[in-house]
Amino acid sequence: MQYFLDQIISGISVGAIYGLVAMGFALIYKATGLVNFAQGELSMLIAYVAWSIAGAAHGDPWLVVGGALAAAIVLGLAIERVVMRPMLGEPVFAQVMVTIGLAMILRSLVLLIWDPYPHTFDIGVGRDVLEVMGSGIRSGQLAVMATLAAAFGAFSAFFRYSRLGKAMRAVAADERAAQLMGISAARIHAAAWAGSALLAGIAGIFFALLYDVGPNMFHVGLKAFPATILGGLDSVLGSGFGGIVMGVIENLAGGYLAPSIKEIAGFVMIIVVLMVRPFGLFGEREIERV
Repeated sequence: MQYFLDQIISGISVGAIYGLVAMGFALIYKATGLVNFAQGELSMLIAYVAWSIAGAAHGDPWLVVGGALAAAIVLGLAIERVVMRPMLGEPVFAQVMVTIGLAMILRSLVLLIWDPYPHTFDIGVGRDVLEVMGSGIRSGQLAVMATLAAAFGAFSAFFRYSRLGKAMRAVAADERAAQLMGISAARIHAAAWAGSALLAGIAGIFFALLYDVGPNMFHVGLKAFPATILGGLDSVLGSGFGGIVMGVIENLAGGYLAPSIKEIAGFVMIIVVLMVRPFGLFGEREIERV
C-alpha cells in the first residue's frame, strides 16, 4: 500500500509539470487555433536561463525565478511579434510548421549557447525531503502541485471575470465577430503567447529543480501534448488535469508493469479515451451546420 501511495504522489508531482506545459498548449490553441510544437523547447530554454541567472546571482531564489519568468514573458511576446504575427492569414498547416521549425531552432540555440551536458540546478530550496502520509517527498514536488492548483484558480477567474479573459473567449469562439466588436485579435494573440511562455517557464524551472537541467528537457513537451489532447485541446483547465492523469498512469505502469511500459502507457490511454471522446475529456464538441 505504501509503494502504491509513493507512486501516486510521485505521479501527481511530475503530472503537475506536464499539466503546466499542457495548459500552455491549450491557451495558445484557444486564442489562435494553433498548436505550438515548441512548447517543450520553451520550457527547456527558460530552465537554462534560470540556471545561468542562478550562477550569476549566487542562487538567490527570488532573483532567479523572477528573472527567468520575466525572460519567459519577453520571449513569448517576441515570438508572437517577430515569428507568428507575419504568418497571420496563412494556412494553418504553414503556421504549425513554423512552430516546428522554431522548436528546432531553440534546441540548437541551447546547444550553441550552453553545452550538451546535464547540470545541477540548486537555488537552495525545493530539494529538502519532507514526510507526507509516510512517504518522502521533496518540497519542490509539493510546490509544483500547489502551483498547478493556483494556476487552475487563476485561469478560472481570468476567463470568467477579467476583460482580457472574456475577450480571449470571444476571439476563440469567433475571431471575425470579435474583431467587428472592437477586440484586437493581435493583442489577444500576444497575451496568449506571453501566458503560454510563462507557464512553460514555470514548468521548466520546476523540472530543472527536481530533475536537473539538460538538453533533453524538451521531451516534457512530448509528454504534455498528449495530456492536452486527453483533457481537451480547447480546455485550459482540462489540459492541466490531463497532465496529472498522464503522470499518475505513467508512474503506475512503470512501477507495476515494466519501466519500458512507462513511456507508452499514457499514449495507450489517450487512444482509448479518444475512441470514446474524440474532443477529449473536457473539450467542447464542434458542431457544424450544413
